[in-house]
Amino acid sequence: MVSRSMNVSSSDIKRSRISRRHLLAGLSGLALGTMLVASPLALADGHANLISAKDWAMVQDVAKGQTVYWHAWGGGDRINDYIAWIGDEVKKQYGVTLKHVKVSDTANVVSQVVAEKAAGKDKGGSVDLVWINGENFASMKEKGLLLPQAWAPDLPNYRYADIKGKPTLTTDFTVPTDGLESPWGMAQLSFYYDSAVTKDLPKSATALLDWAKKNPGRFAYPKPPDFIGSTFLKQIALELAPDATVLSKQVTEETYKAVSEKLFAYLDELNPVLWRKGKAFPENVTSLKTMLADSEIDIAFTFNPGSASSAIANNELPGSVRSFVFENGTIGNSHFVAIPYNANAKAGAFIVANFLLSPEAQARKQDPNVWGDPTVLNIASLKSEDKARFDTLDLGVATLKPEEFGQALPEPHASWMERIEKDWTKRYGAQ
Repeated sequence: MVSRSMNVSSSDIKRSRISRRHLLAGLSGLALGTMLVASPLALADGHANLISAKDWAMVQDVAKGQTVYWHAWGGGDRINDYIAWIGDEVKKQYGVTLKHVKVSDTANVVSQVVAEKAAGKDKGGSVDLVWINGENFASMKEKGLLLPQAWAPDLPNYRYADIKGKPTLTTDFTVPTDGLESPWGMAQLSFYYDSAVTKDLPKSATALLDWAKKNPGRFAYPKPPDFIGSTFLKQIALELAPDATVLSKQVTEETYKAVSEKLFAYLDELNPVLWRKGKAFPENVTSLKTMLADSEIDIAFTFNPGSASSAIANNELPGSVRSFVFENGTIGNSHFVAIPYNANAKAGAFIVANFLLSPEAQARKQDPNVWGDPTVLNIASLKSEDKARFDTLDLGVATLKPEEFGQALPEPHASWMERIEKDWTKRYGAQ
């Protein structure tokens, strides 16, 4: 006797197989749906490579509760205070904790990420965000140490960036950014002095050498590879080069020989008449400011056009300090933040980078009482209430007007500085 459960036709069997396939498909769909619903947790748990700044709602969900380790230069109190304020704001507005890892040389951060990649640490890295530009960006880009996909243009506040008016926002020391770093500040080399003390101002590299010989011990520059010390070397190299256009290209033995001969002949003459006869060098830009305030030197320089006014406002420099630039222009560039490929808190890093581009953060940054760093934004693109943030800023008595700056000279190709800094160290660094 055949049991009722076994008494089925071939059509019943076929229908059963179809139903089973539908059931399995439905279960798979349900699992996939569950994964998608849970994706913020999954992303936060180490799969954040999947996240895109285009989905800002998702970014905000994933970022909440994350801790972002931002490796940034820590040599200036005003800058440190500003970064601390950024941390307070992203914590309050987005639930992101920001930790400022203070560094003296960004090259060390690059080496740290290189070491992690060599060790196979492709997620959960120790660096979530890095303040970067120039040769360090070029190195990280070349070595594949950055997020592989363009992300900066997808940040909501990137639409305010003055891409057309400020070409350096998309080209970093001649290297295209390709959306792998987000701008947050402008810079141009400017010199400052106490107008109550110093009257004759050198307006070129050659004139500066002559001035230093007439005023021995009254000029100094920080020891490379400190960024402002290296910038001084680049400024001199650009002015003295037989053909300055070669510095915009990858360095070769032939082009390096022609440029370096002029540069080091100049430095050989300058070195004996520097502060402490070139046997010691200031540590950084903050050291230069302190030396001018203490009357150890007569001319200092900075890459932040608002730095002198900011220092006056905070009683760090006398009110008689003023600024000047060389007649044929000085080096200008932008600075950025980038995200390493193995960052642990990518969503949180997006949040911080986006907030740095906000009118609120940019206006505060340009305030000389806070930092005095020029904005990267196109002010005309802002809403009226955000334009007002900038219109009401008093940039200070020592800040040059835009028309007084003259030409912003392009940064040399990043490959030049590795050679120049290495040779500089051999000649003067061991003294």
